[in-house]
Amino acid sequence: MDSTVSILANVVGATSDWVRSVFEFQFARAVIFEVNIGGHLFVEGLLLVVILFLLSQKSYKPPKRPLTKKEIDELCEEWAPEPLIPSITDEMKREPPVLESAAGPHTIVNGKDVVNFTSANYLGLLGSQELLETCTTALEKYGVGSCGPRGFYGTIDVHLDCEARIAKFLGTPDSILYSYGLSTMFSAIPAFCKKGDVVIADEGVHWGIQNGLQLSRSTIIYFKHNNMESLRNTLEKVTQENKQARKLRRYIVVEAVYQNSGKIAPLDEIIKLKEKYRFRMLLDESNSIGVLGSSGRGLTEHCKVPSDKIDIITAAMGHALATEGGFCTGNARVIDHQRLSSSGYVFSASLPPYLASATIKAIDIVEEKPELLVKLRQNIAMLTKGLSDIKGLEIVSDPLSPIIFLALKQSTGSSKGDLQVLEDIADHVLKEEGVFIVTSKRSTLDKCKLPVGIRLFISAAHSESDLVKASESLKRATASLLRAHD
Repeated sequence: MDSTVSILANVVGATSDWVRSVFEFQFARAVIFEVNIGGHLFVEGLLLVVILFLLSQKSYKPPKRPLTKKEIDELCEEWAPEPLIPSITDEMKREPPVLESAAGPHTIVNGKDVVNFTSANYLGLLGSQELLETCTTALEKYGVGSCGPRGFYGTIDVHLDCEARIAKFLGTPDSILYSYGLSTMFSAIPAFCKKGDVVIADEGVHWGIQNGLQLSRSTIIYFKHNNMESLRNTLEKVTQENKQARKLRRYIVVEAVYQNSGKIAPLDEIIKLKEKYRFRMLLDESNSIGVLGSSGRGLTEHCKVPSDKIDIITAAMGHALATEGGFCTGNARVIDHQRLSSSGYVFSASLPPYLASATIKAIDIVEEKPELLVKLRQNIAMLTKGLSDIKGLEIVSDPLSPIIFLALKQSTGSSKGDLQVLEDIADHVLKEEGVFIVTSKRSTLDKCKLPVGIRLFISAAHSESDLVKASESLKRATASLLRAHD
């Protein structure tokens, strides 16, 4: 032990003598360029040289070797892939009621006849004898499907007739048919809006528009729902902050009648802002064609705005026209561009011919029977009045909207909690009162943040007794169920 201590003391002493000798060495106190170089500066300089030398060397990398079979097997056993689908929640397990007959003003659910307020059958044309006869004739002539896209032998003469009929009805130069309503938005938006473009959209647009915007890869900015001050501020901010804004393609995207709130867009104000800030505009008229305007030509007629003020007009045909598919209408260049670059048109099988025939007939009926539009508006006014004093709920939709939207006056504090309360009301009136209504429950893909509510789709085919039954049933249900929740 003593020998070890003695050796350590000798090493420390020798090191101390070496350091002292360095500082006392002749060049340790040399003068260079009239600067006195002390011994400590010499040592620091030496350390700096060593550090620079080490930094200049390549980093050490251990030699690579292939994994052994045992190591590969162990890694494979430990690996756990992400689930193919998300975990199923109790909310997802809820099965919606199943209809056992046509979705007219009355339908059969679980073997029981109920008054139906869940179908956007605004003019009551679903099940119309005239439409059925037209479809039967077309089926006998053309068969069921077209078995090919429009550009590859899927164009049938009735498609061209339907496109011409839509354009004539809406007063536009041309139109284009899509085989599925939502695919109209999925395809038309990305056909025009590209990466780098700027799109200003209402935060309440439905999922079809949301998906089209996502597919476009454009820069998407949302403004407050149906709020023109928010739209004006957003347009001003985008124009002022982005120096390249005037060189970019810029769009405003709105719905005529919002499916998620029942509100009607103030088109005349939007057009003024569009022209002031030099934006293009896309308008979805899915819930306004056959509903708004003196002759059912939609929001443009309702607001007395010429259709050529709007760059792109789209609509699904599964609502007032009671068929299926969708269309886009506008000037010839807008339409021709879609025939070459719109994926839903180029690659999808074309609209079944009998549906194109039914659309032509439905438009004929809208023009020939204006009393359907009058009846629809009377029914909207009657049910709106009947529900105006309902306990715990308030009407947030526009008085002329065919979608009456009821929201909770006092929220539970969460969207999930609100939805549960509203679904309890809907289940109660279906089981106890025979009135079929639906909540605005959204899929996990839908990013709309508007408050949830109960939607009632009004039809010209509803009778006065149907409307009275709906209002009285809802009043009884809310009086009992909302008291229980309170």
